[in-house]
Amino acid sequence: MKISASDQRLLREIQRDSGLSLAQLAERCSMAQSTVWRRLQEFESAKLIRARVALLDPNQLGCKLSVLAAITLTDHSEKTVSGFASLIEGHPEIVECYATSGKADYQLKIRVADVEAYESFMTHTLLRNAIVREVHSSFVLKELKSTTELPL
Repeated sequence: MKISASDQRLLREIQRDSGLSLAQLAERCSMAQSTVWRRLQEFESAKLIRARVALLDPNQLGCKLSVLAAITLTDHSEKTVSGFASLIEGHPEIVECYATSGKADYQLKIRVADVEAYESFMTHTLLRNAIVREVHSSFVLKELKSTTELPL
């Protein structure tokens, strides 16, 4: 899909606030409302826009602690990897998961209420699972930047 400069402006605006009306988007992007609507439909059909969501404040919702966990699996068989994928999908505390190079097989970002909640999650969920060999945790002390905006 070819992305023009005006398309980039439109995508930047909806990344910042997906709740803007067609009229607001058209005005900010110097485009006709019909063009904005058509381009958004094309972006959604092409799966360029995967979802339109609201970003919630985790602190106000009781998810104050952010933990980065480096996970090493017992092996890399298909059964183990698919089992780990199922484990990840089944736990909303895990908000991000990346297969990585280096010492750990995966990096997780986990959001929970506090240290006690993480300790319980780690011992009862991660470490009790036979496919997880090691978990190395780092607690986020201060979040300096967090964004979902891609650099367009």
